[in-house]
Amino acid sequence: MSERRVELAGRDPLLPWLIFTGVSLFAFVLLWYFGLIGRMVASDPTHISLTIALLYIASSLHCLWRVLAISREGDAALKAGQAVVGNGRRVLAEGKDALPPGLVSIHIRDLVTKAALQGAERLDQTLLLRVLASRLRGSNAFGAFASDTLMKLGLLGTIIGFIMMLAPIAGLDTENREAVRSSMSLMSDGMAVAMYTTLVGLAGSVLLKIQYALLDSATARIFAFAVDLTEVHVVSALEARAPAE
Repeated sequence: MSERRVELAGRDPLLPWLIFTGVSLFAFVLLWYFGLIGRMVASDPTHISLTIALLYIASSLHCLWRVLAISREGDAALKAGQAVVGNGRRVLAEGKDALPPGLVSIHIRDLVTKAALQGAERLDQTLLLRVLASRLRGSNAFGAFASDTLMKLGLLGTIIGFIMMLAPIAGLDTENREAVRSSMSLMSDGMAVAMYTTLVGLAGSVLLKIQYALLDSATARIFAFAVDLTEVHVVSALEARAPAE
């Protein structure tokens, strides 16, 4: 149990997220400094690349909101674990008043209530653990949806770019040099749209997946801590108390 507490306390998800975001911002500043961002915006008349960038920023802010929530839940879980391990009998007796606010504390209160209602039967927390896992995950699944959406937008830009590139070929008069020159320019513009949107969509999707992977890892650690805490200290104590009552 002590190893779980050390692991949970030393792996606050906010710091890795800030480091990753800081590196990403530094890379963005470099691209802006060398004019690559401006060239991308100017070369994409469809504005799909800009839309992908805005969606990436919005999704990153959502990830930050979830990271802060999970960070608070981790602190609350540690306090609940310290209360249960330090004075388990009093905590289980007082229940609501002895535990700090948090999802892990709510899970422990549900276990105490269930044990009191079912009497001397064996306490099975499988269903309650599923509820706890669902509450901890919250809207984390939005990350997979957002990442997939960015990639699909990039592919959409690729298709639109190829359409823009191939459209001038239809009805092209090869003997008219001005028409050929104009068509080559339009084909180049279409290729730029296809390449830039694909690049931005793939990069945004990968970067977003990394952010939500950090979030999911922190969520899984809290859940593992809750399972360890309740199985070792809460369930065993409640089952031992039931015959005596």
